[in-house]
Amino acid sequence: MPKRTSQPWRTNRARVLRASSTSAEALLWSKLRNRQLGNRKFVRQHPIGSYFADFACRDAMLVIEIDGETHSTAHENERDAIRDRFMQHEG
Repeated sequence: MPKRTSQPWRTNRARVLRASSTSAEALLWSKLRNRQLGNRKFVRQHPIGSYFADFACRDAMLVIEIDGETHSTAHENERDAIRDRFMQHEG
């Protein structure tokens, strides 16, 4: 596993995203946090490449994305598909 290095801009961006989470993200986080699901550790707004996964379980190599009303146009759907292909490529 590559060594993690400090990247303040990513840390700040993740903090902003966590602070402005949607109601759906907040609800799901209430069920994922503190190892409530299968004793797995989940994190929020985890950077992967140039993207931030809404939720990620590093051990299981699992990413959960919540795409609600803000992802409804053809352009947004295409961007989501590009992100999904990137995440799948990364494993």
